[in-house]
Amino acid sequence: MKNKYILFLLAFMLMACQENYSPKPYGYFRVDLPAHSYSKITQQNLPYSFDISSIAKITQSSDFTQKNWIDIDYQTLNAKIHCSYFVVDNNLQELLEDSYRYVYKHVTKADGIIQQVYENPDARVYGILYDLEGNTASSLQFVLTDSIHHFFRAALYFDNKPNADSIAPMNEYIRDDMFRLVESFEWKR
Repeated sequence: MKNKYILFLLAFMLMACQENYSPKPYGYFRVDLPAHSYSKITQQNLPYSFDISSIAKITQSSDFTQKNWIDIDYQTLNAKIHCSYFVVDNNLQELLEDSYRYVYKHVTKADGIIQQVYENPDARVYGILYDLEGNTASSLQFVLTDSIHHFFRAALYFDNKPNADSIAPMNEYIRDDMFRLVESFEWKR
């Protein structure tokens, strides 16, 4: 009887060791995103204009005290681009430093921050794009200015816990829209 138990235990151990176990990677829901389509924003009271995605809507910023601040709401993607506007009044350096501080608040969570200079001399639009890699609260930010009168700042935020893997498709989609926004940006006044 003892031999049967030992034989059974030995057979069980040999069967258990035949295949290597490897954990399956965590999966995420598939997100089907529409083709990119753009139109100019129609708000006449803003001192700037740009192309906006057909799936986004302009909403009033949550800071109602600031004139010309808007949010670009991607309701279906659970994301917003928060946009702020300032009149430059001998304070360009201060505005640039504030924006730099906002970007580099994310340095503790970022795997890297890539800066890219943007220039469109014909439209008098100059700026810096900040691409934040990793599980940061904001993955893309930029500032645009004409260096004399106008200063525009934008930051992309998702309304969920930062996880670069799970939001990657939506992040790339909105990143393309933000690049289009920058390339089509114009000052009205």
